[in-house]
Amino acid sequence: MTPGAEATAPATTAGRVRHFASRFRYYWRELTGEATYDRYVAHTRSCSPGAEVMTRREFERSRTDAQEADPREGFRCC
Repeated sequence: MTPGAEATAPATTAGRVRHFASRFRYYWRELTGEATYDRYVAHTRSCSPGAEVMTRREFERSRTDAQEADPREGFRCC
């Protein structure tokens, strides 16, 4: 173990499991695109506080429409 690593590593088995689960959740949300909506909401609220935020359903529909309109962005064969 490197010096100072014991300060950042969880000390117990339960802590290690919790740490692994949180990292797994983070990567899973990034891979599936679920975190994209959360970033959109945060950005919209910080840049345009008075603007209405799309619902998740509206956001996903808008995102899908944009991907299908531009073949370079999200090519689908079917």
